[in-house]
Amino acid sequence: MIMQPEKGHFYAVGVGPGAPDLITLRAARLIEDCDVVVAPRSNRSEESLALRIAAAHIKGQEVLEQVYPMVRDQEKTRAAWAEVADWILPRLEAGKSVVQITLGDPLIYSTSAYLLEALAERVSPERLHIVPGISAMQAAAASFGLPLTLQEDRLTLMPATDLDAVSEALDRSETLALYKVGGGLPALRELLKSKGLLECSRLAYAVEQEGREQLFTNLDDVDASLGYMSAVLVHKAHKPWIA
Repeated sequence: MIMQPEKGHFYAVGVGPGAPDLITLRAARLIEDCDVVVAPRSNRSEESLALRIAAAHIKGQEVLEQVYPMVRDQEKTRAAWAEVADWILPRLEAGKSVVQITLGDPLIYSTSAYLLEALAERVSPERLHIVPGISAMQAAAASFGLPLTLQEDRLTLMPATDLDAVSEALDRSETLALYKVGGGLPALRELLKSKGLLECSRLAYAVEQEGREQLFTNLDDVDASLGYMSAVLVHKAHKPWIA
């Protein structure tokens, strides 16, 4: 099925982890053909990375760049995206098609989820669409040549913000993908050492982002201040098929 933008419809589109040629054909077509492009940018960044990735597909559309608070505060976050919904609704009602571009996939730790939640209160479901994108987890695994799952393997994706939860996940997963590592790397490194899993761990920073990407097969080599866009993959072993 080929998706074409419709008047008065909204599209949450993943543009992948960083490389422009990892945007899917569907995502590229919608970005080019929609009337309005919404590009998120955190208040800690000087530019919208999603907008930079999608730059080749911006051809005179109206662009709304939304600066959102990078804080662990549900109320402030939801309020910020409710404001964006207020921008979008009049455009939808005027018959314009609107696309929001977001890093990775719209449903994996994405600002799109908040915007979709705000829009769902006032827009009918058939006018809201989601286009998946390649996630940082997938891109990192490809960079390391690391199969995420085989046979009966269990894959867990979670933030690295709660080390007790991470420890439990390590005990029940063959592969663990950790986002939001950031400044928590030293403590995570000690946890992995205590479980004898440091050699099974890989870290990707700004994966697929030209000029920024750094890949590490030894976490002892990683500077703890590397940054928020760090993902760690821990692969223990493959679980055999259950007879």
